Amino acid sequence: MNLTKTVALASLLTSATLASTGVLAHEAGSWLVRGGLGTVIPQESSDDVAGSGELEIDDNTQIAATLSYMFTDNIGFEVLAATPFTHEVKTNGLGKIAEVSHLPPSFMAQYYFGQADSEIRPYLGAGLNYTVFFDEKSYGKIKGSDVELDDSFGLAAQAGIDVSINDKWFANASIWYIDIDTTVKVKGVGNFDTEIDPIVAMISAGYTF
Repeated sequence: MNLTKTVALASLLTSATLASTGVLAHEAGSWLVRGGLGTVIPQESSDDVAGSGELEIDDNTQIAATLSYMFTDNIGFEVLAATPFTHEVKTNGLGKIAEVSHLPPSFMAQYYFGQADSEIRPYLGAGLNYTVFFDEKSYGKIKGSDVELDDSFGLAAQAGIDVSINDKWFANASIWYIDIDTTVKVKGVGNFDTEIDPIVAMISAGYTF
């Protein structure tokens, strides 16, 4: 994650902490809804593409949301959803060669630190991700070639923090690591094993009920 994104997350948490006037109600039986912006930051590596270097995948930001249910005061289960992320794909030798969209629904078991009525609830999560790729388009020197990416099933981990605004509303910041491995298939060029393995940074507002 670059410095700008790190500073933005830190600023959000600082502002939320200063504005905090109540306690959270993250207790057994509660539902937690979070909505905001999520940025996918690929940490990619791949096979060499026809002597032009590895695939390079740019960042993308979209609307993201999570829904969590608290089984106990400290243990929850969360589902991540988002509007489709779209990334440009290039290599050093060929420039931009493709665009691809994906949806990365993730399912996480979570542990929340502290008491149910704490003003600040940091948490850790681990679970599974299923990434669906679609709307692949070719550009540049391979324009007109069919491009296809295999869907991916892998592990995911997260760290986050909720900071109360009042007894219902809270601010959230979280970071995810998602294991996404795929094969990029370019008709007439070849198949290229690719590890995308993004960090996902999310800032959001939350409501508990």
